[in-house]
Amino acid sequence: MTRIIAVANQKGGVGKTTTAVNLAASLCAMKRRVLLVDLDPQGNATTGAGIDKRSLASTVYQVLLGERRIADVRIASPSGGFDLVPANRDLAGAEVELVDLPEREMRLKDALAEALSQMRTAINEVAGDYDFILLDCPPSLSLLTLNALVAADWVIVPMQCEYYALEGISELTATLERVKRALNPELEVEGVLLTMVDERTNLTQQVISEVRAHFKDKVFTTQVPRSVRLAEAPSFGQPVILYDIRSKGAEAYLELARELMSHGQMALFAK
Repeated sequence: MTRIIAVANQKGGVGKTTTAVNLAASLCAMKRRVLLVDLDPQGNATTGAGIDKRSLASTVYQVLLGERRIADVRIASPSGGFDLVPANRDLAGAEVELVDLPEREMRLKDALAEALSQMRTAINEVAGDYDFILLDCPPSLSLLTLNALVAADWVIVPMQCEYYALEGISELTATLERVKRALNPELEVEGVLLTMVDERTNLTQQVISEVRAHFKDKVFTTQVPRSVRLAEAPSFGQPVILYDIRSKGAEAYLELARELMSHGQMALFAK
């Protein structure tokens, strides 16, 4: 059964793209078939997967507009082992065009419904080819993020261990509940992933305690530490497990992949 997972948090700088790229590569290292969809106009996941986004003829932009199929746009990451639906700056204008696609006299709700269904339909066409489909979201609750949350069954929420993460917990929870209620009743939180962890500081310990108290068993056991290697790897177009397999960052994402697969096995057993 294909697991479609959005990596999302409306706050920026929390490690969404780092998680999407490195989790995809780690799952591939464990012989799982993975597709990563880059839904951020910055195209950082595309770069991190070793793809020159300036040379792309087609991207997720054409998929969202219904001009191309995912099967025709996906390319193999030369460094990560997974398939990628890439993005570049063209995606920045997609939200305006998505809303304008239906006939002008249609009500906004209908226009949004048509736009939001596009990604889900596109993904369903290739779902049978993969064990995991990961959707890397931009750092906002934009139409692109909503596309991902409608297409996904699960959400991984990377959360940085800092004070502002605590302030955003209730807002994030409310956002996901609104999306579930209004757009995708099947959407569930796969887990909250604590990132940039430095357990030597009192603040980090406080954030970990607060997040675990709020989300309880929805917090991954795996924590991603602060790591120079994790920060360096994208500049070489490589996931960290290829850049430095012995680094703490690589170990963390391999462990996260194992934990995610165990979640899937438990869910299947429960059914």
